[in-house]
Amino acid sequence: MTKAVDKLVQGYCSYRDGAYEKSRPLIEDLVERGQHPEVAVIACSDSRVDPAILFQADPGDLFVVRNVANLVPPMEEEGTYHGTSAALEFAVLGLGVKHLVVLGHAHCGGIKLMMDAQPGTSSFKYVSPWVSMLAAAHRRVLATMGQADEQERTRACEQNAVLVSLENLTTFSWVRERVEAGELQLHGWYVDIAVPQLSAYDWESGKFKPFS
Repeated sequence: MTKAVDKLVQGYCSYRDGAYEKSRPLIEDLVERGQHPEVAVIACSDSRVDPAILFQADPGDLFVVRNVANLVPPMEEEGTYHGTSAALEFAVLGLGVKHLVVLGHAHCGGIKLMMDAQPGTSSFKYVSPWVSMLAAAHRRVLATMGQADEQERTRACEQNAVLVSLENLTTFSWVRERVEAGELQLHGWYVDIAVPQLSAYDWESGKFKPFS
């Protein structure tokens, strides 16, 4: 095995003999009674943004959906394989979560790929079409922030990715109906991983505001 894989195995052994033993009663209860998380998080696959670590969550606290650029696609009837949609369906209809959190982050590689892409030049077969659902948001950023520097435009696109996902969540009838009934709340969060600073989208002001 390589050094990187060895580290994973050693980490598992440390977990088994340490954190697992400390959490054994909780984990055994979760096995016996099943999981009942109240929060589902749609996060990026980025190795630097693990929701369980970021929020110091216990086993059973979070149902986590991860993909490139923390995106929720709009509801589609066509096609066969809908990984993100299936996970959300399981979270909402199967587990009955009370909160859906879309977690965006700074320095997102998927967002940068979308912003830098030139038509017909990408070597990615699946990533480029996936992040293209942000193209309209990117155009809005360019139209309204043309004089801003690249860092500001990138942050705006990263935060707009959260808003696109929130909007797309409401295209699923079982999400929309539960939101309207007050049974489900949608949250848009953004974390600057270098600081770190966590902000939440304020629906009234239309801006991301840091948690105090």
